[in-house]
Amino acid sequence: MIWGIFKRDMCHATRNVIAVIVSMGLVVVPALYAWFNIAASWDPYGNTKALKVAVANNDKGYKSDLIPVRVNVGETIISTLHANDQLDWQFVKSDKAIDGVKSGEYYAAIVIPKGFSADMMTLFSPDIKHAQLKYYLNEKINPIAPHITDQGATTVVNTIDKTFAKTIAQVGLDLASSILHYSQSPQMAEYMRNLNGNLTTMADTLSGASQQVTSYSQLLGSANDIVDSTGKLLASATKAGKQAQNALKQGKSGATSLTSAGANVTSSVNTALDQVSGAFDQVAAKVNKAFDAIGKDSDTAASQLATLSEQISSGESLYDTYITSLNHMRESVEQLPDSDSAKQALLEAIDREITLLEAAKGDSQKLAQQLKDASTQVTQDTAAAESSRKEILNRITSAKQSISNVRDDYATNVKPKIDALASTVSTLISQTDSMITQLSGTADGLDDVTGDVGTNVTSIRSTLGAIAKKLDSSAATVKELITKLETGGNAGDGNSDGGDGDNDADSGESDELRALATANASTLSTLISAPVALHRVSVYPIANYGSAMAPFYTILSIWVGAIILCAMLKVTISDREKAHVLGLGDTLPRIAGPSGPGNASRWGLRLDHEYFGRYAIFALLALLQGTLVCLGDTYFLGVQANHALQFLAVGWLAALVFSNIVYTLTVSFGDIGKAVAVVLLVMQVAGSGGTFPIETLPKFFQMLYPFLPFPHAIDAMHAAMAGSYGNEYLLDMVYLALFLIPSLLLGLMLRKPVIRLNNWVSRNLESTKVM
Repeated sequence: MIWGIFKRDMCHATRNVIAVIVSMGLVVVPALYAWFNIAASWDPYGNTKALKVAVANNDKGYKSDLIPVRVNVGETIISTLHANDQLDWQFVKSDKAIDGVKSGEYYAAIVIPKGFSADMMTLFSPDIKHAQLKYYLNEKINPIAPHITDQGATTVVNTIDKTFAKTIAQVGLDLASSILHYSQSPQMAEYMRNLNGNLTTMADTLSGASQQVTSYSQLLGSANDIVDSTGKLLASATKAGKQAQNALKQGKSGATSLTSAGANVTSSVNTALDQVSGAFDQVAAKVNKAFDAIGKDSDTAASQLATLSEQISSGESLYDTYITSLNHMRESVEQLPDSDSAKQALLEAIDREITLLEAAKGDSQKLAQQLKDASTQVTQDTAAAESSRKEILNRITSAKQSISNVRDDYATNVKPKIDALASTVSTLISQTDSMITQLSGTADGLDDVTGDVGTNVTSIRSTLGAIAKKLDSSAATVKELITKLETGGNAGDGNSDGGDGDNDADSGESDELRALATANASTLSTLISAPVALHRVSVYPIANYGSAMAPFYTILSIWVGAIILCAMLKVTISDREKAHVLGLGDTLPRIAGPSGPGNASRWGLRLDHEYFGRYAIFALLALLQGTLVCLGDTYFLGVQANHALQFLAVGWLAALVFSNIVYTLTVSFGDIGKAVAVVLLVMQVAGSGGTFPIETLPKFFQMLYPFLPFPHAIDAMHAAMAGSYGNEYLLDMVYLALFLIPSLLLGLMLRKPVIRLNNWVSRNLESTKVM
């Protein structure tokens, strides 16, 4: 039954020219689809010469005294890019470059700023700046072009890095070579002798400086002792100043007492003298009156004279008060310094005044006694009364004169000296007190200073000790340098007789340095600029990008071919064909029922017969598609295929699996099945890993990856092209063949319920009069 259906299908497909052409087209179109895509992507990264990338150089260059070579990295970049054919480099001004990127004339632009070389040379300064290129990119023109131009920009950056490192290395090697040649010249030998002499002098100077610093430290130690003694002396001065201040306070108190005593004495003198002078005048009048009463009333006269005697006696207290005041004043004067020349004169004047007062007091006492005696005589001897009267009046006159002498002497000698001395002493005490106060403040300040000086001297001595150690260390270092220079000079001259191991090592290092300096500077600088070379070892190498993409486009075209077959060929068998296969004429008997799958099963034509019978021509055309596309890849395009038969076998198996899947979906679901086949195509284009690694795809596609036929077919074709690791090829072929199981299960065992569902869907679609 299957053979009968296939034979009739072949006869119908070759019945006329149009049928043959269509059949050939069904075989050829998928192959063309694959070949066009493979050829178009054969070597895209090798054909980037037409991509226009603008380059603008604004670099002003750099030159310094450190490196006497003018460096212009921008010019170096331009020279390098002139020889680079990776991209279509366009050398223009910066404004045109930027505008060209915006307009789409250039895919990208690289602008070298004016300070580019200067920024790169900041490598030798503390303030390092990163040199930056300005890279303008038009990302809307093409999705792949930005990545290609990025690669070009990376090439420029790598070129800059290598050029810069090479330039610096070459300058350094040239400088080392020049130094080595100069070191072997007579001028260098003379310079080394002078250098050794200067270094020896420097070492001696450093040692002498260390000793001098040590002496300074010891001197400061002695100075510290002097400062301590000074501090103690100032403390004593401060104490003496305080004592002097106390003495001055006492002196000031004495001067104040002296002034006060002088004032009191003056007041007492004036009062006493006035009272006594007036009293004596009254006494004289009363004495005359009393004596005039003698004879008339002797008792009354006697009583009056006795009263006058008592009054004179009572007036003696005034002399005592005055004498007491003068004694107080004398005590105050005695408190003054002995060095004062006015002190003794004032004491003598006070003593003379006291003597006069005592004489006046004696006269008063005598007067009182005479008055008392006269009062007695008046009552006894009237004749002698007149004589007593004269004596009493004379005594009164004498007493008044004594008082006048006291007052005149006090006013003339004592009071002026007291006032002058009090004023002088007060002024002196004030000035001395101010001076001692200043001295005390100065002493306190100097005491603080001496304390600070002591602390600072200790700190300075510690610092000087550290400086002395540093100077000794520096002297030792210089002496060690002299020894090494002398040793190096002997090794360089080659005059040593073997020397020790260190000299041999130094000689070996000198030989290595000499060999390095005499080598080719250009070669060495190139090595330093790129010390690591990347050696690519290809595992399962692929000849070109087209060969790498061939499996994806080949498998994709085979699936597309299966969809085209189902779109162009009928998947169901008509009742007339069934009747001819069964030998029943042109039609089935009426008892067969409505036209559809399985309606001829009573005559032996089962559903599986119909399935495989019609699928046979699909399988044949699919195999022809797979054969043509694989042979075309290998022999027409020249795709790499290390194992051509395995490569062809993958195409055959993929053709059978894909055609069966699409055929089953179409025969089971009709036009909906064709739509499902297209959806599966779209899903596999994105999730097969044919263009990008599956690990770079979203998580959904990574999870879906094992359940799609494309990845296994592509991996099997890769293994056939470049070689297989173990059983990789066979496993992928088995995984691909396993997709026939669900397809055949749907087409054979689940066919009946699916047929009823498909008929119901078809009726509803036809009822729309549109679908």
